[in-house]
Amino acid sequence: MRVLHVIPSVGHLRGGSSVAMRTMAHGLVQTGLAVDVATTDDNGHSRLNVSHSKPIVEEGVTYRYFRRQTRFYTFSWPLTRWLAQHVREYDLVHIHALFSYAAIPAAYWATRWKVPYIVHPLGVLNYWGMHNRRPWLKKLSYSLIEKHILRGAAAIRYTSQQERSEAAKLGIRQRSVIIPEAVDIPLNSVNFAPGPFHARNPHLADRCIILFLSRLDPKKGLDILMPAFAHVQVQHPRTTLVLAGSGEPAFVAHLQREATRLGIAPDIVWAGFLTGEEKWAAMADADIFVLPSYSENFGVAVVEAMASRLPVVISDQVAIHREIAEAQAGLVVPCRTKELAEALDTLIADNGLRTEMGINGQCLARTKFSPEAATQNLLNLYSDICAPPLQDAEHAVT
Repeated sequence: MRVLHVIPSVGHLRGGSSVAMRTMAHGLVQTGLAVDVATTDDNGHSRLNVSHSKPIVEEGVTYRYFRRQTRFYTFSWPLTRWLAQHVREYDLVHIHALFSYAAIPAAYWATRWKVPYIVHPLGVLNYWGMHNRRPWLKKLSYSLIEKHILRGAAAIRYTSQQERSEAAKLGIRQRSVIIPEAVDIPLNSVNFAPGPFHARNPHLADRCIILFLSRLDPKKGLDILMPAFAHVQVQHPRTTLVLAGSGEPAFVAHLQREATRLGIAPDIVWAGFLTGEEKWAAMADADIFVLPSYSENFGVAVVEAMASRLPVVISDQVAIHREIAEAQAGLVVPCRTKELAEALDTLIADNGLRTEMGINGQCLARTKFSPEAATQNLLNLYSDICAPPLQDAEHAVT
């Protein structure tokens, strides 16, 4: 079976879903599928340093990069031309993300050449995003474009029940499945020796570290995290908040001004975007992971933190909050400053509880959110969609 994945960006700066797509593609190749990825050179404010003239093979997956011509909407005419010429060569097309240009030609040419396609919305149909990110433009676009793309899909792949429930409010009744993201946990991450992050930040050696590792974006609940941390500082003055991530310069400047206003600027480390060993090192030396998002269709960084045996404090808008609460792997709070501060205070004051929740979270990450489980579920979905109709199968047997 030949499967084509179409996604606007696989750049790390675009967040966990782009990274998870790579993990998923690699897992599918290991099952014997031929997997190609058509994408752009987008990487947020910058571009990926990749070849546009020839495909790049990584871990058995063939990546084809096309030049991004506009950052907004990630428009790419070269990608459009390539899809028009090659979609018919595949058995299935897997489209990642909506409200982004790549989905339009992918769905159009798949329909034109009668190739079934799957849509993975990446959380953009959630209530918060539909009502807080260019709401009027999204409403118009959904009516004219996305609704029809979804109706033509052989299936919609959601990463959580919460994501599916919120999408249902838009009247989407297409066949759907829930398959969590494939989160790649390097073997050394679960036993990553503490020390490297402290070595780069020696002033944190005897402090309790609260780690936020995600994009610096209004959606992530930083407007409640910072005042919550200010409250925590009163009771626990030897606590540091590490903000690991990048964001729009104007918003980052706003956060820095807010930190100064709240009097917590000396107790915040602006670590910037971390990936690879730097990311795992930060998790190894942290004491608590926090993500109070207003909307999160999955939470790749949350799973990575749990795999690193970190107790987590998350909002009830992070889609996997029910699993975390049931496993007692962390504390779940509403998107309010008071409750967030209380949860952080509880974990800071109780080392035993932090250890217990960290162990529970590691077990949850290894079982519920393993890449092997996600890969097998996707393989089953692909096989079901591409299986010949029963009548055709009977004729083939006879």
